[in-house]
Amino acid sequence: MLFKSVFFVGLSLLLMACSSVQKPTQITLPLFYAWYNGEEVAYVTTDVSDRDIARLKNANYAPRLRDAIPKYPKPPQVKTALERVYSFPNNEQTHTVFPSAPEPLGYLSEDRRYSPLWIMYAVVWKDPSQARELKSEEAIFVAEEEGLVTIERTDVVLNCPVIPFPVHR
Repeated sequence: MLFKSVFFVGLSLLLMACSSVQKPTQITLPLFYAWYNGEEVAYVTTDVSDRDIARLKNANYAPRLRDAIPKYPKPPQVKTALERVYSFPNNEQTHTVFPSAPEPLGYLSEDRRYSPLWIMYAVVWKDPSQARELKSEEAIFVAEEEGLVTIERTDVVLNCPVIPFPVHR
């Protein structure tokens, strides 16, 4: 009986000690930059449906994010929480391109187009020597119309919220 009492007193002390451990009030996440209509915005990546990209972005691998992809072809009137994000897999540019961002940034935004869930579209230059910085979705579409790039939808879904403060670098 004495052993049980000592055990429970010891367990109680251990639990009390564990509960008094200070939890962090801040964390550090890698900050990335994207273009939105010619302006630079900052974002973090928390979750990715592709393991390799999750590793590169130091994010959670979340394969279930693929479940957010609707069956294609999707009728235009069907709205989803997924927005396009344009990446450059051959690294012709370092910034991705977002077609939407909260306007204004922060809690005052009422922009219904913005979603932090993105489906990745790969933009590939047909002739890498002609590559230039594309800073908007419109610029990507123009480059496609000119026959300079191809755009291909992937099945990679990312959770990349835009940071609600202006970028000053």
